[in-house]
Amino acid sequence: MAEQSYDLVVLGAGPGGYVAAIRAAQLGLRAAVVEREHLGGICLNWGCIPTKALLRSAEVFHLAERAKEFGFEVSGLKFDAAQMVKRSRTVAKRLNSGVGHLLKKNKVDVIDGHGRLLGKGRLAVEKDGNPVAELTAPHIILATGARARDLPDMPADGKQIWTYKHAMVPDAIPGSLLVIGSGAIGIEFASFYRTLGAEVTVVEMLDRILPVEDEEISAMALKAFKKQGMSLHTGAQVKAVARSGDKVTASIDQAGKAHDVTVDKVIVAIGIVGNVEEIGLEATKVKVDRSHVVVDQWLRTDEPGVYAIGDLVGPPWLAHKASHEAVICVEKIAGVDGVHPLDTSRIPGCTYCHPQVASVGFTEAAARAAGHDVKVGRFPFVGNGKAIALGETDGMVKTVFDAKTGELLGAHMIGAEVTELIQGYAVAKTLETTEVELMHTVFPHPTLSEMMHESVLDAYGRAIHF
Repeated sequence: MAEQSYDLVVLGAGPGGYVAAIRAAQLGLRAAVVEREHLGGICLNWGCIPTKALLRSAEVFHLAERAKEFGFEVSGLKFDAAQMVKRSRTVAKRLNSGVGHLLKKNKVDVIDGHGRLLGKGRLAVEKDGNPVAELTAPHIILATGARARDLPDMPADGKQIWTYKHAMVPDAIPGSLLVIGSGAIGIEFASFYRTLGAEVTVVEMLDRILPVEDEEISAMALKAFKKQGMSLHTGAQVKAVARSGDKVTASIDQAGKAHDVTVDKVIVAIGIVGNVEEIGLEATKVKVDRSHVVVDQWLRTDEPGVYAIGDLVGPPWLAHKASHEAVICVEKIAGVDGVHPLDTSRIPGCTYCHPQVASVGFTEAAARAAGHDVKVGRFPFVGNGKAIALGETDGMVKTVFDAKTGELLGAHMIGAEVTELIQGYAVAKTLETTEVELMHTVFPHPTLSEMMHESVLDAYGRAIHF
């Protein structure tokens, strides 16, 4: 088996890995990427993209149910779960092919197989137990991603207990389901299935749903989901599940009080585990902390020449964070001038439930805990003309500023299309914008973005339209 030599090899072709390989090629490095399953990784094939396709189907169904409000008569409305899944998989396949095209266009070698570090800049690749190649490179980037965390004693079986993968390809919409975990993944699936008529129960161990979000936003989301008919239990834990025929009964402990819930399916969405196994870390100085690889600000591990990015390393575990880390890592390796370490306070987070939730930077509580004297602005969707015209009047935009400097510390939104709006505040934070620049910015009318302006104005007692 001939040895193949590169300047840089990437293990894993997810949103971190393939971006790293392409950026390396753009900078003149001879690059290869090793992938054992799907180009595009979990995000493209089994995460971000196909779930958004499913949620779009649910959104269309929701709007069709409201057709009369918009001047339409619709009768006999039904949904086709199989067609929803088919469309979702078609979308994922199209983008998977697109990643392959981009890698080919940039002359990145794609090696199909499972990679394992051999130490000292060497990586062995095998497929189905058979050796494929041995690669050498002075720089190896680990981008193996992560997988869903199983509950102890409740491993997912794909039949009654699901991970996100199973929840994306249902044979039919279950009549009832329990979602364990109310982070972005759990709430998105809860929203999807509830919109299509399932009775949904959500259990969250912490004291509020969407626990990484601002408390006011979490509270508004809770109210909206309850109005939709979801049953939500915070400060609660699932202690055990028992299968009986085609049903699952979960024992829930909430503040010392136990009660049972019987459902058709259970979705486990309690976090992720880094894919650190069987990639040869034992032959290196790479450190692992709670299943995630430890890196410095330049994504370097303790093993010279070995780097790690994306879900394999620290939070937030988001595709766009992985892609940005990829660029930082590669540009630092290539000696590009002006490379900056990642500032996680500038990374926006989005949850594509109904209503949508999006945020960037400090929550109000976190800003105060960090010692800031804050000014807080709020503007409700009900005060916005475009939101009223859309029939989407539930929601709010909230902004948090440092009272002394005017620095935008954080922004938090709930409502229609906020996952698109949040990027405006993300740009503002990157530019180190103060309230003055935001106040002087002219926002187009009529748009939902006007609420971003009004929220800033409100923080300084100058809101016009509410």
